[in-house]
Amino acid sequence: MATESVTLPGDVIDLVRQAHWITVFSGAGMSAESGVPTFRDAQTGLWERFDPAALATVEAWDDDPALVWGWYLWRMKLVGDAQPNPGHRAIAGLADHRTVMVVTQNVDDLHERAGSEVISHLHGSLFEPRCSVCAAPYHGTGTRLPAGFDIASYTEPPRIDPPACHECLSPVRPGVVWFGEPLPRDAWQRAEHTIAGSELVLVVGTSGIVYPAAELPERALANGTPVIEFNIDESALSPYVTLSVRTSAAVGLPALLDAVRG
Repeated sequence: MATESVTLPGDVIDLVRQAHWITVFSGAGMSAESGVPTFRDAQTGLWERFDPAALATVEAWDDDPALVWGWYLWRMKLVGDAQPNPGHRAIAGLADHRTVMVVTQNVDDLHERAGSEVISHLHGSLFEPRCSVCAAPYHGTGTRLPAGFDIASYTEPPRIDPPACHECLSPVRPGVVWFGEPLPRDAWQRAEHTIAGSELVLVVGTSGIVYPAAELPERALANGTPVIEFNIDESALSPYVTLSVRTSAAVGLPALLDAVRG
């Protein structure tokens, strides 16, 4: 967890103090500070010879569902072992002072565990598996690595058969959006409405290159809504946002919360 502090520009603090409805739009950099590897960094250990982009497809699922399910159970274990960072908690704390809506590209549950309500998981959630055929939500067993499972004892990635849907007995798939799949319509519509109604958008830890999600802060700017970016590095959105703060979420957002409380 980050321990350093940052002094925020007065313009950033003023915009947040004046806004009563804020949307937080978060990306992979938000969760990376909790130790959750970004998608491209997930090639470690047993999985280093697999391209994550090749595993996260319908084709990979059709070819070897047990391999894909095993990989996603491993990812769920990584996320389950991680904890919300000070940035996640600061967003939840900001909601004590004004309306804060969270729209995220992340498939983890760290925002929720920090105390925020997520209006839209644009790319789905690791923790909302569904049937691969009838799309019925699945709430049964088999969605976690077995107790005592030691992945270090494996010399090859584990193939774990997915559970069966209670409705049609078809294999249950991860509840995430794979490459080539459209975003869930309801999640997209909720995000659109949230962005359209916002007085301020905070873009946190996103590269701004993944579409159509990246359209949302662009729409806010086109509508005249201020957009403040929190990112260690310059992103594709940096040249266009109202203000950029070159710091991490775990440092910048607690400082922002302290300023608003003060």
